[in-house]
Amino acid sequence: MNYPEESTYGNKADIISTVEFNHTGELLATGDKGGRVVIFQREQESKNQVHRRGEYNVYSTFQSHEPEFDYLKSLEIEEKINKIRWLPQQNAAYFLLSTNDKTVKLWKVSERDKRPEGYNLKDEEGRLRDPATITTLRVPVLRPMDLMVEATPRRVFANAHTYHINSISVNSDYETYMSADDLRINLWNFEITNQSFNIVDIKPANMEELTEVITAAEFHPHHCNTFVYSSSKGTIRLCDMRASALCDRHTKFFEEPEDPSNRSFFSEIISSISDVKFSHSGRYIMTRDYLTVKVWDLNMENRPIETYQVHDYLRSKLCSLYENDCIFDKFECVWNGSDSVIMTGSYNNFFRMFDRNTKRDVTLEASRENSKPRAILKPRKVCVGGKRRKDEISVDSLDFSKKILHTAWHPSENIIAVAATNNLYIFQDKVN
Repeated sequence: MNYPEESTYGNKADIISTVEFNHTGELLATGDKGGRVVIFQREQESKNQVHRRGEYNVYSTFQSHEPEFDYLKSLEIEEKINKIRWLPQQNAAYFLLSTNDKTVKLWKVSERDKRPEGYNLKDEEGRLRDPATITTLRVPVLRPMDLMVEATPRRVFANAHTYHINSISVNSDYETYMSADDLRINLWNFEITNQSFNIVDIKPANMEELTEVITAAEFHPHHCNTFVYSSSKGTIRLCDMRASALCDRHTKFFEEPEDPSNRSFFSEIISSISDVKFSHSGRYIMTRDYLTVKVWDLNMENRPIETYQVHDYLRSKLCSLYENDCIFDKFECVWNGSDSVIMTGSYNNFFRMFDRNTKRDVTLEASRENSKPRAILKPRKVCVGGKRRKDEISVDSLDFSKKILHTAWHPSENIIAVAATNNLYIFQDKVN
């Protein structure tokens, strides 16, 4: 893969917190800790520069969320963007949802390349004219102007979550979406901002009895009544909204029995699921926990059909990863457009790809050193103890402060976006 592009900042607010392609792949949105959304647009192919197709350039940047203060609880609410979800394009404008810990916003991103001129009641500067001086009627005309991309907030969905929002998911009916926090999932209608419908509530009557929290939730890609949510206990629940209004009873329950020989102090922490994603076909779900990615068939609840080790060499390092809090990192996972390859991140700016058909896997690195445009990424290998080959990297020299938590895959082509702290890398298949 090649074509890395990168933007470098040194500021903590610039750390990328989510990455998402739109449904055509022409646009790519990133959100950061400073509450900003940056949208990149893909270059159109030109006749004289065929290889330019595929480069993404900044299309629009806007401040989506500001830091707030909850006076009732004396809590600061961070502006950090937790998730972005695109709506399918219906007209010339684009719509996306963005959320921080508490508030979801619907943004409209539209282009303007003409401006009206020749108002009757206003002069060219926009000041109101004295009606006594108006003696003739003019017909206003549209004149071409430089292209402007405007982002405007169309809806603000607030005050519905006591806990931090970890997921939003647009339903396949495109009329509703859901937002999930640690203990509850709410269903919203895009047109109604002042009320939502609580569809999952796992809060116990006595909070001391709390044993698990919701970690991620997603709607089925084709069935608008079905959704899944994952928990910190490593379980996945499939719910059907036709069965009952409050989905406190799941339709299916996916859990892999624990291997007693692997049991340790860290078992519960590392089995917590940090991300769950339906395949595009809707037949499978993929889950990411601390050490593995698993693929589940919707028709088989007792164990996953595939398990991929992301960084098994870290098993011996769990103690130090617990001490530096890395063990609580929330890695995401994504499918490619045909559901045949899956991708997820690791440490040292490594990210992993697993081919489900050939069972081959590869470790690639997103870093400044190997990110010259059109450079080809070399596979990386990590060695555990013993002799180290010249091109291998030792487990003990991995940098745990450099982590790939957020990645995205173009819906139909082999183009991927990888967020490495405050740099965005875009790689694509080599073009002959």
